[in-house]
Amino acid sequence: MTKIPYLRCLVLCLAAPVLVAACGGGNVVDTTCQAISSDGIGVVVGSNLPGDPALPEAASGYRTGLKVVSSRSYMVSSANAFASAAGCAVLRKGGSAADAAVAVQAVLGLTVPEATGLGSGGFIVYYDAASKSVMAYDGRESAPAAATENYLRYIDDDSDKTAPKPNARASGRSIGTIGVPRLIEAVQKDHGKLAWKDLFGDGISLATHGFKISGRLAAAIASNAASLKRDPEATAYFFNADGSPKALGTLLTNPAYAKSLQAMATGGADAIHTGPIAADIVAKIASTSAPDGTVTTPGKTTLIDLAAYEVKRREPVCTTYRNAYWVCGAPPPTSGGIIVASALGIIETFDMASLKPNAIDREGGKATVLGVHLITEAERLAYADRDKYVADTDFVPLPGGTWNTMLNKGYLKSRAGLILTTKSMGTAQPGNLGVVPLAVANTVEHGTNQFTIVDAAGNVLAATTTVESSMGSFHMTNGFLLNNQLTDFSAAPTDAAGVPIANRVAPRKRPRSSMAPTMVFKMAADGSKGDFVMATGSAGGGTIPQHVVKTIVGALDWGLDAQQSSNLMNFGASNSATTSIGGEHPSVDTTNNGAADALIVGLRALGHTISTSATASSINTVMRSFSNGVAILTGGTDPRREGVVLGDTFTP
Repeated sequence: MTKIPYLRCLVLCLAAPVLVAACGGGNVVDTTCQAISSDGIGVVVGSNLPGDPALPEAASGYRTGLKVVSSRSYMVSSANAFASAAGCAVLRKGGSAADAAVAVQAVLGLTVPEATGLGSGGFIVYYDAASKSVMAYDGRESAPAAATENYLRYIDDDSDKTAPKPNARASGRSIGTIGVPRLIEAVQKDHGKLAWKDLFGDGISLATHGFKISGRLAAAIASNAASLKRDPEATAYFFNADGSPKALGTLLTNPAYAKSLQAMATGGADAIHTGPIAADIVAKIASTSAPDGTVTTPGKTTLIDLAAYEVKRREPVCTTYRNAYWVCGAPPPTSGGIIVASALGIIETFDMASLKPNAIDREGGKATVLGVHLITEAERLAYADRDKYVADTDFVPLPGGTWNTMLNKGYLKSRAGLILTTKSMGTAQPGNLGVVPLAVANTVEHGTNQFTIVDAAGNVLAATTTVESSMGSFHMTNGFLLNNQLTDFSAAPTDAAGVPIANRVAPRKRPRSSMAPTMVFKMAADGSKGDFVMATGSAGGGTIPQHVVKTIVGALDWGLDAQQSSNLMNFGASNSATTSIGGEHPSVDTTNNGAADALIVGLRALGHTISTSATASSINTVMRSFSNGVAILTGGTDPRREGVVLGDTFTP
């Protein structure tokens, strides 16, 4: 067996105890928490051996040939190999899904800072197997107490009605009061088994000893170079001494992030929300200029805002599908759970099983024209309702005071009746849900990161966290970037006619999101939630619900496994005439503007405007399956990202 240099070996052994053979500890054949190569050989994440999924590669757009992974009792699927390894190590020690989530998120904040981190927020859906209960955790960022409804469009409501500088996103005004530290702490307090202080070792070790920059991170540094260079800490971290962006494969260390994680390990989330780190966050948000002299409009976040931030435990949005399943997602202030439930409630009125992809193969096959048409029409209707009615329900209630008004079977059947099989509706109108004086606003979100975990006790966690756009607000402190989540609010409080917009800014309000961590359960004989079926979610900003719907329909209606449903070509629509067909997929022919692709031609004939731009999903799915009559777990990760599925893996 290949020997690994001592220092690297030491780091890896701390992060992955199964590496004892490579570290001189004897002949070990156990592949627990190792990636399985095409020839069935286990490879340790971070070993730099052939097949190591952490070896940095240029972003290819789509990795062909990914196979479903099987495990006996626990599994983690994330968009980063180091993060999956950290979570798997916790599960191997007997930790719960909540424990593993802390380790995964700590590593993700280091290795994919362009998408998530300690300066971000998110949502978690958690299934407690013992009580058979599902809970949603809202760790969405919030506006500061001093924010006004014009916070994003005016420097001052009275004296300076010009836009924030250099723009809303890059100013301090975009930065919401962070939620991730208290989000993972709340879930772990409720459902953890291991000591909190012992869950940060992998993140601290990687930050101290370094990891190699991935293709996606390298691209994010280069594409955001001008904005990042307005921040001294971001400049020092992401760029070489000559000002060039640090490139693919560069060994990157982050001692400041290691210190932040160590502070959290010993002091909990309060170490970030109070004290010196909190003071640094507030000072960074309040900065008024960049080293190059660029004027920056400060935000109004205070130490009180940070200290007062609370994670909210909420009831998930749970609806039935085809009278056979329960589907549960996160509730407002994210709209993701409602969009997914709405679209599925419309889709279930059609025979989707007969419209499964053609020539199903490892990559999911070729989606059919009518299948894509019906699903995207359903999504148009779901987004139309979202755009008008959904916001932070602590400030703006849903019609009738409940999501059931938007999701009951009768209403969704009437919405389905608006779909024609011969022509796209183009842009849908919101449904009439009573006298609700709200204007329509379709603010689009970006970014995000998703991971999914099942532990040996059957507990399940689906988490979506994000800094919003790539590299967030470009403000960096204590080793992590701060989000730009407040740009998910509508900048204008009303439409042109003066009608209020539900997703307008207000003090301590949380901006609407599209994050959609989702779980599916069998419907029991008595109609209640039965056995766990699958958990999934995705990155992709405003398109997240589309990726989740595609994955669920692929699994439940078309019989695809966890990897095939992730591989399946991306397609979807927000509320516009444009239908997205992910051009990165090998079954999509984008040459000559898609003139030779039967799916594209067929959709255009139905009036769809087609975009074949590459999609940036990050689906991570775990499913309950069976092998020789024994329940096992199977997992898949999005071939459009750099993820890996790990667990106590085996070959059925």
